[in-house]
Amino acid sequence: MSAQCETTAKKSAGAAMGVFERYLTVWVFLCIIIGISLGHFFSNAFHAIGALEISKVNLPVAILVWLMIIPMLLKIDLRALKGVTQHWRGVSVTLFVNWAVKPFSMALLAWLFIGMLFKPWLPADQIDSYIAGLIILAAAPCTAMVFVWSNLSEGEPHFTLSQVALNDVIMIFAFAPIVGLLLGLSAITVPWDTLLLSVLVYIVIPLAIANLWRSALLKHEHGYARLQRVLDIMHPVSLLALLATLVLLFGFQGEQIIAQPLIIVLLSVPILIQVFFNSGLAYLLNRAVRSPHCVAGPSALIGASNFFELAVATAISLFGFQSGAALATVVGVLIEVPVMLLAVSVVNRTRGWYESREGIVPHAECCPPDVHLHSHH
Repeated sequence: MSAQCETTAKKSAGAAMGVFERYLTVWVFLCIIIGISLGHFFSNAFHAIGALEISKVNLPVAILVWLMIIPMLLKIDLRALKGVTQHWRGVSVTLFVNWAVKPFSMALLAWLFIGMLFKPWLPADQIDSYIAGLIILAAAPCTAMVFVWSNLSEGEPHFTLSQVALNDVIMIFAFAPIVGLLLGLSAITVPWDTLLLSVLVYIVIPLAIANLWRSALLKHEHGYARLQRVLDIMHPVSLLALLATLVLLFGFQGEQIIAQPLIIVLLSVPILIQVFFNSGLAYLLNRAVRSPHCVAGPSALIGASNFFELAVATAISLFGFQSGAALATVVGVLIEVPVMLLAVSVVNRTRGWYESREGIVPHAECCPPDVHLHSHH
């Protein structure tokens, strides 16, 4: 049995949470409606909340993201990270999809749909800007939200953390050259302050908080029981923070959505195809190389989602706040959560099929549900 496979999705958070999670898609849809309505009727309040930012990183959203991911990071024993090299196949697949496939497949889809098929219905002067926004969106793999998707698909938390950290390091070097190559611009101005601050705010600080909190809990005599109690309490907090984030994001863009619904629908088509193509490719490649399902799930979801804070900031700094590029990246934000929940559902429902391939370690053997959180000590 893998040393650091530990149970990642406790079902003991009460029957009410089971119902809450089962109908998560319904709550997400309700939050979208509520967010758009509030953004429309209380636009001044949302503008004020939207203005609370440092280097294009919105502070209220950052706090909600912390509430979402700190409970998941509490499960991670940093000392166990050294064993993550056993998942090198999953790491290789994710890196290949994120950096060799995703930006280029999105460029192709953007040129096909926005540059050709949907051209008659879009403002002619914004076509190039929309395409640029979609390319910028695909060039940055997701950072913070991946922990949420991994958790919902019972992914291996140490694999998820090490994969995100590796992507962040690559992004610092590769983001500008890839975007520059695909946009044909010689001088891409990467908002370095946003990029570095995002990594600090969404990874480094929450990981430090979670690690200190975990250490403090484990110092007590019944440390693991205390840790489990905190995880059970924080689980609903985490899901509520996800829904509150949705209300805020859709509230910020409520006016845009009501003003240009057709443009938003058309821009979402290549983004949707891209999400399902890249997640499907990563999932199938992981099955081909016999990665366990608890690695294939997060690998597919990391390959599909986008680092929208960086994408929006880059599009605004390059093309301006009112540009088609900025709108295209915002559409990425809008459909990210509902679409990723659908991808999580597909990953979870196909586990039996995935593990039917000979040579794949079954989930029950890799991450048995009755293993205590201190299984690797």
